[in-house]
Amino acid sequence: MSVPSPARRAAAHLLETVLERHRGLEEGLDSLPEMAPRDRAAGHRIAAAVLRRLGSLDAALEPFLHRAPPAPALRALRIGAAELLLLGTPAHAAVASAVPLTPRPLAGLVNAVLRRLAAQGPAALEGLDAERLDTPAWLWAAWHAAHGEAVRAIAAAHRAEAPLDLSLAPGASPPEGARMLPTGTARLPPGTRITELPGFAEGRFWAQDAAAALPARLLHATPGERVADLCAAPGGKTAQLCAAGARVVAVEREAARLPRLRENMARLGFSPEIVHADAARWQPPAPLDAVLLDAPCTATGTLRRHPDVAHLKRPKDVAKHAAEQRRLLQAAARMLRPGGRMVFATCSLQAEEGEAHLAHLPEGMRLDPVRPEELPGLEAAVTPQGALRTRPDMLAGEGGMDGFFAMRLVKV
Repeated sequence: MSVPSPARRAAAHLLETVLERHRGLEEGLDSLPEMAPRDRAAGHRIAAAVLRRLGSLDAALEPFLHRAPPAPALRALRIGAAELLLLGTPAHAAVASAVPLTPRPLAGLVNAVLRRLAAQGPAALEGLDAERLDTPAWLWAAWHAAHGEAVRAIAAAHRAEAPLDLSLAPGASPPEGARMLPTGTARLPPGTRITELPGFAEGRFWAQDAAAALPARLLHATPGERVADLCAAPGGKTAQLCAAGARVVAVEREAARLPRLRENMARLGFSPEIVHADAARWQPPAPLDAVLLDAPCTATGTLRRHPDVAHLKRPKDVAKHAAEQRRLLQAAARMLRPGGRMVFATCSLQAEEGEAHLAHLPEGMRLDPVRPEELPGLEAAVTPQGALRTRPDMLAGEGGMDGFFAMRLVKV
Protein backbone atom coordinates (compact mmCIF):
# COMPACT_ATOMS: atom_id res chain seq x y z
CA MET A 1 0.00 0.00 0.00
CA SER A 2 1.31 3.48 -0.84
CA VAL A 3 2.21 6.00 1.88
CA PRO A 4 -0.43 8.71 2.51
CA SER A 5 0.52 12.20 1.41
CA PRO A 6 1.50 14.72 4.13
CA ALA A 7 -1.56 16.88 3.36
CA ARG A 8 -3.99 13.96 3.80
CA ARG A 9 -2.21 12.81 6.96
CA ALA A 10 -2.59 16.35 8.28
CA ALA A 11 -6.28 16.39 7.39
CA ALA A 12 -6.83 13.05 9.15
CA HIS A 13 -5.01 14.28 12.26
CA LEU A 14 -7.10 17.46 12.36
CA LEU A 15 -10.38 15.56 12.00
CA GLU A 16 -9.36 13.15 14.74
CA THR A 17 -8.48 16.11 16.97
CA VAL A 18 -11.86 17.80 16.51
CA LEU A 19 -14.34 14.95 16.09
CA GLU A 20 -12.80 12.29 18.33
CA ARG A 21 -10.66 14.15 20.85
CA HIS A 22 -13.00 17.19 20.96
CA ARG A 23 -10.19 19.71 20.69
CA GLY A 24 -9.98 22.76 18.45
CA LEU A 25 -8.47 22.99 14.99
CA GLU A 26 -5.80 25.37 16.28
CA GLU A 27 -4.68 22.77 18.82
CA GLY A 28 -4.59 20.17 16.06
CA LEU A 29 -2.49 22.44 13.86
CA ASP A 30 -0.08 23.08 16.72
CA SER A 31 0.44 19.34 17.22
CA LEU A 32 1.09 18.48 13.57
CA PRO A 33 4.52 17.02 12.78
CA GLU A 34 7.00 19.12 10.82
CA MET A 35 5.88 19.49 7.22
CA ALA A 36 6.00 21.94 4.34
CA PRO A 37 3.70 24.97 4.80
CA ARG A 38 1.92 24.07 1.56
CA ASP A 39 1.04 20.59 2.86
CA ARG A 40 -0.05 22.02 6.21
CA ALA A 41 -2.33 24.53 4.48
CA ALA A 42 -3.75 21.86 2.15
CA GLY A 43 -4.49 19.56 5.09
CA HIS A 44 -6.27 22.37 6.92
CA ARG A 45 -8.33 23.19 3.82
CA ILE A 46 -9.46 19.56 3.45
CA ALA A 47 -10.32 19.19 7.14
CA ALA A 48 -12.21 22.50 7.17
CA ALA A 49 -14.24 21.40 4.13
CA VAL A 50 -15.20 18.18 5.92
CA LEU A 51 -16.22 20.05 9.08
CA ARG A 52 -18.30 22.59 7.15
CA ARG A 53 -20.20 19.93 5.21
CA LEU A 54 -20.04 16.97 7.58
CA GLY A 55 -23.75 16.17 7.54
CA SER A 56 -23.99 16.33 3.75
CA LEU A 57 -20.88 14.21 3.23
CA ASP A 58 -22.14 11.55 5.63
CA ALA A 59 -25.51 11.54 3.86
CA ALA A 60 -23.77 11.06 0.51
CA LEU A 61 -21.72 8.15 1.89
CA GLU A 62 -24.58 6.45 3.72
CA PRO A 63 -26.09 4.53 0.74
CA PHE A 64 -22.77 2.71 0.26
CA LEU A 65 -22.30 1.64 3.89
CA HIS A 66 -24.14 -1.21 5.64
CA ARG A 67 -22.94 -0.07 9.08
CA ALA A 68 -20.84 2.67 10.62
CA PRO A 69 -17.18 1.94 9.77
CA PRO A 70 -14.34 2.14 12.33
CA ALA A 71 -12.99 5.62 13.00
CA PRO A 72 -9.88 5.41 10.74
CA ALA A 73 -12.00 4.31 7.78
CA LEU A 74 -14.62 6.98 8.45
CA ARG A 75 -11.94 9.69 8.51
CA ALA A 76 -10.57 8.46 5.19
CA LEU A 77 -14.04 8.26 3.65
CA ARG A 78 -14.90 11.80 4.71
CA ILE A 79 -11.62 13.14 3.36
CA GLY A 80 -12.10 11.33 0.07
CA ALA A 81 -15.72 12.46 -0.19
CA ALA A 82 -14.77 16.09 0.44
CA GLU A 83 -12.14 15.95 -2.27
CA LEU A 84 -14.50 14.24 -4.70
CA LEU A 85 -17.60 16.33 -4.08
CA LEU A 86 -16.38 19.71 -2.82
CA LEU A 87 -12.78 20.42 -3.70
CA GLY A 88 -12.59 19.37 -7.34
CA THR A 89 -9.84 16.78 -6.86
CA PRO A 90 -9.71 14.35 -9.82
CA ALA A 91 -11.48 11.11 -8.92
CA HIS A 92 -8.46 8.84 -9.29
CA ALA A 93 -6.34 11.13 -7.10
CA ALA A 94 -9.02 11.53 -4.41
CA VAL A 95 -9.52 7.76 -4.11
CA ALA A 96 -5.84 6.87 -4.30
CA SER A 97 -4.97 9.46 -1.65
CA ALA A 98 -7.65 8.38 0.83
CA VAL A 99 -7.03 4.63 0.76
CA PRO A 100 -3.54 4.75 2.38
CA LEU A 101 -4.99 6.59 5.39
CA THR A 102 -6.55 3.36 6.64
CA PRO A 103 -5.09 0.13 8.05
CA ARG A 104 -4.85 -2.63 5.44
CA PRO A 105 -8.01 -4.56 6.51
CA LEU A 106 -10.11 -1.43 5.91
CA ALA A 107 -8.44 -0.24 2.72
CA GLY A 108 -10.70 -2.35 0.50
CA LEU A 109 -13.83 -0.86 2.04
CA VAL A 110 -12.59 2.70 1.57
CA ASN A 111 -11.53 2.01 -1.99
CA ALA A 112 -14.85 0.40 -2.95
CA VAL A 113 -17.05 3.07 -1.33
CA LEU A 114 -15.14 6.01 -2.79
CA ARG A 115 -15.10 4.48 -6.27
CA ARG A 116 -18.88 4.15 -6.15
CA LEU A 117 -19.19 7.71 -4.84
CA ALA A 118 -16.86 8.95 -7.58
CA ALA A 119 -19.16 7.46 -10.18
CA GLN A 120 -21.93 9.76 -8.92
CA GLY A 121 -19.71 12.82 -8.51
CA PRO A 122 -21.15 16.10 -7.13
CA ALA A 123 -24.61 14.88 -8.10
CA ALA A 124 -24.48 12.84 -4.88
CA LEU A 125 -25.17 16.08 -2.99
CA GLU A 126 -28.18 17.08 -5.08
CA GLY A 127 -31.53 16.99 -3.32
CA LEU A 128 -30.01 17.09 0.16
CA ASP A 129 -31.15 19.70 2.66
CA ALA A 130 -27.57 20.86 3.14
CA GLU A 131 -28.40 23.73 5.50
CA ARG A 132 -30.11 21.41 7.99
CA LEU A 133 -27.70 18.51 7.56
CA ASP A 134 -24.60 20.65 8.09
CA THR A 135 -25.94 22.49 11.16
CA PRO A 136 -26.16 20.76 14.56
CA ALA A 137 -29.82 20.50 15.58
CA TRP A 138 -29.43 22.56 18.76
CA LEU A 139 -27.82 25.42 16.84
CA TRP A 140 -30.55 25.37 14.20
CA ALA A 141 -33.25 25.56 16.87
CA ALA A 142 -31.47 28.38 18.72
CA TRP A 143 -30.87 30.40 15.55
CA HIS A 144 -34.46 29.93 14.39
CA ALA A 145 -35.68 31.23 17.74
CA ALA A 146 -33.30 34.21 17.63
CA HIS A 147 -33.24 35.10 13.94
CA GLY A 148 -36.41 33.60 12.47
CA GLU A 149 -36.41 32.59 8.83
CA ALA A 150 -32.89 33.99 8.40
CA VAL A 151 -31.66 30.72 9.94
CA ARG A 152 -31.50 29.08 6.51
CA ALA A 153 -29.48 31.93 4.99
CA ILE A 154 -27.14 31.85 8.00
CA ALA A 155 -26.57 28.12 7.57
CA ALA A 156 -26.02 28.52 3.82
CA ALA A 157 -23.40 31.22 4.45
CA HIS A 158 -21.44 28.82 6.65
CA ARG A 159 -20.89 26.49 3.70
CA ALA A 160 -18.50 28.93 2.04
CA GLU A 161 -14.88 29.59 2.98
CA ALA A 162 -14.44 33.09 4.38
CA PRO A 163 -12.45 35.76 2.53
CA LEU A 164 -9.42 37.47 4.06
CA ASP A 165 -10.46 40.79 5.60
CA LEU A 166 -7.95 43.47 6.52
CA SER A 167 -8.04 46.59 8.64
CA LEU A 168 -5.63 49.22 7.32
CA ALA A 169 -3.13 51.22 9.35
CA PRO A 170 -3.55 55.01 9.13
CA GLY A 171 -2.44 56.24 5.72
CA ALA A 172 -1.95 52.73 4.30
CA SER A 173 -3.29 51.75 0.90
CA PRO A 174 -5.10 48.42 0.47
CA PRO A 175 -3.07 45.57 -1.07
CA GLU A 176 -3.36 45.11 -4.80
CA GLY A 177 -6.55 43.28 -5.73
CA ALA A 178 -8.42 44.12 -2.52
CA ARG A 179 -12.01 45.37 -2.62
CA MET A 180 -13.03 48.05 -0.15
CA LEU A 181 -16.28 47.31 1.68
CA PRO A 182 -18.65 50.14 2.65
CA THR A 183 -17.57 49.70 6.28
CA GLY A 184 -13.89 50.44 5.48
CA THR A 185 -12.56 46.88 5.45
CA ALA A 186 -10.27 45.71 2.63
CA ARG A 187 -11.29 42.26 1.35
CA LEU A 188 -9.23 39.67 -0.53
CA PRO A 189 -10.31 36.24 -1.83
CA PRO A 190 -10.48 33.12 0.38
CA GLY A 191 -7.17 31.35 0.69
CA THR A 192 -5.06 34.52 0.46
CA ARG A 193 -1.99 34.16 2.68
CA ILE A 194 -1.63 37.40 4.63
CA THR A 195 2.07 36.91 5.39
CA GLU A 196 2.83 36.86 1.65
CA LEU A 197 1.17 40.22 0.95
CA PRO A 198 3.46 43.22 0.33
CA GLY A 199 3.19 45.50 3.35
CA PHE A 200 2.49 42.81 5.94
CA ALA A 201 5.93 42.84 7.53
CA GLU A 202 5.87 46.65 7.51
CA GLY A 203 2.66 46.71 9.56
CA ARG A 204 0.38 48.33 7.00
CA PHE A 205 -2.61 46.11 7.87
CA TRP A 206 -3.85 43.31 10.08
CA ALA A 207 -6.37 40.48 9.65
CA GLN A 208 -9.80 41.35 11.04
CA ASP A 209 -13.22 40.27 9.81
CA ALA A 210 -15.44 43.11 8.61
CA ALA A 211 -17.85 42.50 11.49
CA ALA A 212 -15.06 42.28 14.08
CA ALA A 213 -13.90 45.76 13.08
CA LEU A 214 -17.25 47.38 13.90
CA PRO A 215 -17.26 47.43 17.75
CA ALA A 216 -14.10 49.55 18.00
CA ARG A 217 -15.48 51.95 15.41
CA LEU A 218 -18.68 52.33 17.40
CA LEU A 219 -16.63 53.34 20.47
CA HIS A 220 -15.39 56.43 18.58
CA ALA A 221 -12.13 56.68 20.54
CA THR A 222 -10.39 60.03 20.14
CA PRO A 223 -6.75 61.12 20.52
CA GLY A 224 -5.56 61.20 24.10
CA GLU A 225 -8.52 59.34 25.59
CA ARG A 226 -7.77 56.69 28.20
CA VAL A 227 -9.25 53.46 26.82
CA ALA A 228 -9.08 49.82 27.92
CA ASP A 229 -9.43 46.91 25.53
CA LEU A 230 -10.52 43.99 27.70
CA CYS A 231 -9.87 40.40 26.59
CA ALA A 232 -7.55 41.99 24.04
CA ALA A 233 -5.62 39.18 22.30
CA PRO A 234 -4.82 38.80 19.46
CA GLY A 235 -5.03 42.60 19.27
CA GLY A 236 -7.09 43.63 16.25
CA LYS A 237 -9.29 45.94 18.29
CA THR A 238 -6.34 47.17 20.34
CA ALA A 239 -4.71 48.19 17.06
CA GLN A 240 -7.84 50.08 15.98
CA LEU A 241 -7.91 52.03 19.25
CA CYS A 242 -4.18 52.82 19.01
CA ALA A 243 -4.65 53.95 15.41
CA ALA A 244 -7.32 56.38 16.63
CA GLY A 245 -4.74 57.98 18.91
CA ALA A 246 -6.12 56.76 22.23
CA ARG A 247 -3.92 55.87 25.20
CA VAL A 248 -4.70 52.17 25.31
CA VAL A 249 -4.26 49.53 27.96
CA ALA A 250 -4.78 46.01 26.60
CA VAL A 251 -5.89 43.53 29.27
CA GLU A 252 -5.58 39.81 28.59
CA ARG A 253 -6.16 36.93 31.01
CA GLU A 254 -4.67 34.06 29.01
CA ALA A 255 -0.89 34.03 29.33
CA ALA A 256 -0.54 31.82 26.24
CA ARG A 257 -2.13 34.57 24.10
CA LEU A 258 0.14 37.39 25.27
CA PRO A 259 3.11 36.63 22.96
CA ARG A 260 0.93 36.93 19.87
CA LEU A 261 -0.59 40.17 21.16
CA ARG A 262 2.89 41.63 21.72
CA GLU A 263 4.14 40.39 18.33
CA ASN A 264 1.20 41.95 16.52
CA MET A 265 1.63 45.29 18.26
CA ALA A 266 5.36 45.31 17.51
CA ARG A 267 4.77 44.58 13.81
CA LEU A 268 2.15 47.31 13.58
CA GLY A 269 4.28 49.84 15.44
CA PHE A 270 1.78 50.41 18.27
CA SER A 271 2.73 50.65 21.95
CA PRO A 272 -0.27 50.01 24.18
CA GLU A 273 0.25 49.14 27.81
CA ILE A 274 -0.24 45.36 27.99
CA VAL A 275 -1.53 43.93 31.27
CA HIS A 276 -1.76 40.23 32.13
CA ALA A 277 -4.87 40.11 34.30
CA ASP A 278 -8.43 38.85 34.59
CA ALA A 279 -10.60 41.71 33.33
CA ALA A 280 -13.29 40.76 35.85
CA ARG A 281 -10.88 41.67 38.68
CA TRP A 282 -8.53 44.26 37.17
CA GLN A 283 -9.07 47.92 37.98
CA PRO A 284 -7.34 50.86 36.28
CA PRO A 285 -5.42 53.35 38.46
CA ALA A 286 -7.92 56.05 37.48
CA PRO A 287 -11.38 55.99 35.88
CA LEU A 288 -11.33 55.52 32.11
CA ASP A 289 -12.93 57.47 29.30
CA ALA A 290 -13.96 54.34 27.41
CA VAL A 291 -13.86 50.55 27.53
CA LEU A 292 -14.11 48.02 24.73
CA LEU A 293 -15.23 44.61 25.98
CA ASP A 294 -15.13 41.90 23.33
CA ALA A 295 -16.12 39.18 25.77
CA PRO A 296 -15.30 35.46 25.61
CA CYS A 297 -18.19 33.59 23.98
CA THR A 298 -19.08 30.43 22.07
CA ALA A 299 -17.89 32.10 18.83
CA THR A 300 -20.78 30.64 16.83
CA GLY A 301 -20.67 33.72 14.62
CA THR A 302 -17.28 32.67 13.25
CA LEU A 303 -18.12 29.26 11.74
CA ARG A 304 -17.03 30.33 8.25
CA ARG A 305 -13.51 30.76 9.63
CA HIS A 306 -13.67 28.22 12.46
CA PRO A 307 -15.92 25.33 11.37
CA ASP A 308 -14.74 23.22 14.31
CA VAL A 309 -16.82 25.42 16.65
CA ALA A 310 -20.07 23.81 15.45
CA HIS A 311 -18.77 20.39 16.51
CA LEU A 312 -17.25 21.43 19.84
CA LYS A 313 -19.77 23.73 21.50
CA ARG A 314 -22.86 22.57 23.41
CA PRO A 315 -25.89 24.39 24.89
CA LYS A 316 -24.27 24.36 28.35
CA ASP A 317 -21.40 26.43 26.94
CA VAL A 318 -23.82 29.21 26.01
CA ALA A 319 -25.10 29.53 29.58
CA LYS A 320 -21.56 29.43 30.99
CA HIS A 321 -20.33 32.19 28.70
CA ALA A 322 -23.42 34.33 29.22
CA ALA A 323 -22.84 34.28 32.99
CA GLU A 324 -19.18 35.23 32.51
CA GLN A 325 -20.21 38.07 30.20
CA ARG A 326 -22.53 39.49 32.86
CA ARG A 327 -19.64 39.53 35.35
CA LEU A 328 -17.39 41.26 32.85
CA LEU A 329 -20.05 43.85 32.04
CA GLN A 330 -20.37 44.75 35.72
CA ALA A 331 -16.58 44.98 36.10
CA ALA A 332 -16.18 47.11 32.97
CA ALA A 333 -18.84 49.55 34.17
CA ARG A 334 -16.86 50.13 37.38
CA MET A 335 -13.81 51.18 35.34
CA LEU A 336 -15.53 54.17 33.73
CA ARG A 337 -15.74 57.81 34.76
CA PRO A 338 -19.20 59.44 34.76
CA GLY A 339 -20.10 60.03 31.13
CA GLY A 340 -17.64 57.35 30.04
CA ARG A 341 -18.76 54.87 27.43
CA MET A 342 -18.48 51.18 26.77
CA VAL A 343 -18.97 48.94 23.76
CA PHE A 344 -19.76 45.34 24.64
CA ALA A 345 -19.44 42.76 21.86
CA THR A 346 -19.51 39.02 21.25
CA CYS A 347 -18.81 37.03 18.08
CA SER A 348 -21.83 34.82 18.78
CA LEU A 349 -25.16 34.21 17.06
CA GLN A 350 -26.72 33.06 20.34
CA ALA A 351 -29.29 35.50 21.75
CA GLU A 352 -28.24 34.65 25.31
CA GLU A 353 -24.79 36.06 24.52
CA GLY A 354 -26.15 39.12 22.77
CA GLU A 355 -29.64 40.54 22.74
CA ALA A 356 -30.51 39.12 26.17
CA HIS A 357 -27.97 41.46 27.79
CA LEU A 358 -30.06 44.46 26.74
CA ALA A 359 -32.57 43.56 29.44
CA HIS A 360 -29.93 43.49 32.21
CA LEU A 361 -27.62 46.47 31.77
CA PRO A 362 -25.06 47.08 34.54
CA GLU A 363 -26.21 49.44 37.26
CA GLY A 364 -25.60 53.06 36.36
CA MET A 365 -25.33 52.38 32.61
CA ARG A 366 -27.77 53.35 29.86
CA LEU A 367 -27.95 52.30 26.25
CA ASP A 368 -26.53 54.71 23.68
CA PRO A 369 -28.34 53.55 20.54
CA VAL A 370 -26.32 52.88 17.41
CA ARG A 371 -27.49 55.04 14.51
CA PRO A 372 -27.90 53.55 11.01
CA GLU A 373 -25.72 56.31 9.52
CA GLU A 374 -22.80 54.98 11.58
CA LEU A 375 -22.85 51.77 9.51
CA PRO A 376 -22.87 52.69 5.81
CA GLY A 377 -24.00 49.70 3.78
CA LEU A 378 -25.02 47.84 6.92
CA GLU A 379 -27.99 49.86 8.11
CA ALA A 380 -30.01 46.62 8.39
CA ALA A 381 -27.61 45.47 11.13
CA VAL A 382 -29.01 48.05 13.56
CA THR A 383 -31.69 46.41 15.70
CA PRO A 384 -34.94 48.13 16.77
CA GLN A 385 -33.43 48.55 20.26
CA GLY A 386 -30.38 50.33 18.83
CA ALA A 387 -27.84 47.50 19.12
CA LEU A 388 -25.68 45.99 16.38
CA ARG A 389 -26.45 42.51 15.05
CA THR A 390 -24.50 41.18 12.08
CA ARG A 391 -25.05 37.75 10.53
CA PRO A 392 -22.99 35.64 8.12
CA ASP A 393 -25.57 36.18 5.36
CA MET A 394 -25.20 39.98 5.48
CA LEU A 395 -23.13 41.51 2.66
CA ALA A 396 -23.72 38.18 0.92
CA GLY A 397 -22.89 39.62 -2.49
CA GLU A 398 -19.48 40.71 -1.19
CA GLY A 399 -18.68 37.45 0.61
CA GLY A 400 -20.57 37.69 3.90
CA MET A 401 -19.27 38.51 7.37
CA ASP A 402 -19.04 37.07 10.86
CA GLY A 403 -21.99 37.08 13.23
CA PHE A 404 -21.51 39.74 15.92
CA PHE A 405 -23.58 41.45 18.58
CA ALA A 406 -22.59 44.81 20.04
CA MET A 407 -24.21 47.43 22.23
CA ARG A 408 -22.93 50.84 23.28
CA LEU A 409 -23.47 52.04 26.83
CA VAL A 410 -22.86 55.32 28.69
CA LYS A 411 -22.24 55.73 32.42
CA VAL A 412 -24.80 58.12 33.89
